[in-house]
Amino acid sequence: MNDSFPVSPPRAWAEIDLAALKKNLEVARLAGGAELMVVVKAGAYGHGLEEMAKALAGQNIAFFGVANVGEARRIRNAGVETPIYLLGPTWAAEREEIVAREWTACLSSLEEARHFNRLAAAAGKRLKTHLAVDTGMGRGGFPMDQVPGLMGALDSLAHLEIEGIGSHLPSADEDPDFTRTQIAKFHEILESLGGAPRFKWRHLLNSAGLLGYDRGACNLARPGLMLYGISPLPEFQGRLSNVMTLKSRITLLRTLPAGHGVSYGRQFVTTKPTRVATVGIGYGDGYPRHLSGQGADVWIRGRRCPVLGRVTMDQIMVDVSAIPDAAEGDEVEVMGANIPASEVAQKAGTIAWEIFTGITPRVTRCHLE
Repeated sequence: MNDSFPVSPPRAWAEIDLAALKKNLEVARLAGGAELMVVVKAGAYGHGLEEMAKALAGQNIAFFGVANVGEARRIRNAGVETPIYLLGPTWAAEREEIVAREWTACLSSLEEARHFNRLAAAAGKRLKTHLAVDTGMGRGGFPMDQVPGLMGALDSLAHLEIEGIGSHLPSADEDPDFTRTQIAKFHEILESLGGAPRFKWRHLLNSAGLLGYDRGACNLARPGLMLYGISPLPEFQGRLSNVMTLKSRITLLRTLPAGHGVSYGRQFVTTKPTRVATVGIGYGDGYPRHLSGQGADVWIRGRRCPVLGRVTMDQIMVDVSAIPDAAEGDEVEVMGANIPASEVAQKAGTIAWEIFTGITPRVTRCHLE
């Protein structure tokens, strides 16, 4: 772009409150009483990977947890040197880079471990790794009953340092009985392998686990969603601070007569003269189309305003009849402290994780202290 031209403000943007993020980090630290692996996968849950990693790098973090090597590489390229942990199984073509960059891998199979060992030997390195144990998630890790019998083979891999062990809780926000059983099984496995002293790092608890369950012998926790201001257990929501506020602007104001359709398919038809604001955000920005006709609201000038008709790709229509002084250019809170992400998710029939990670790149992220 030629800098001699004026630059317009964004039509949709997300304000990221870094001070609130750090407050939530302290809530996680106090709740678990353990070291923290901060989960920043999926662009730090849509909040901006590099910016969030930089903001948290000086906060005494044990690891950043990522989903893949691309995310790990972006953190390093941003100049952040905090240890990086790859949360899931890897495939063969990724492992040479993991060894070269000395990222910490979790092991889900003996084949994976042997391949890492060969690569580390060739590179003259000893790679730090953790055992992933499947205690009920069904997504990765060594099957629970196989771990004791495989330890001899794993310990013989001289170029691997198995410094940790972890598992994952699939239902900590839905099924406490299963979760408590799963936690007990994890501790049984840990004891069968020599107890807590056998591993430098022992981790199991995600956000729901941190808030709702005892950590036992675990000394590392993996908070994700709670850092971004949403508790997976509603009774703890009051402890957390809102981090992301998704905003747009009124781009057009009109009064539509009774009997006038609004948006595609005429799903909504006015029953009386209605002051309708067009707002510059839609499902192309990540505002869910599934909110159409589900009673969704936005926040304008200190009050809720109903979303009318179907959500379109780039715009939504909102009833502002109760705000006579509403004006073109007014800020609209689409999601934030007044319209929580958990509410948006519930009305869209999904979860807050998907709402956050679904916000698209054309939404400008503004990181604010």
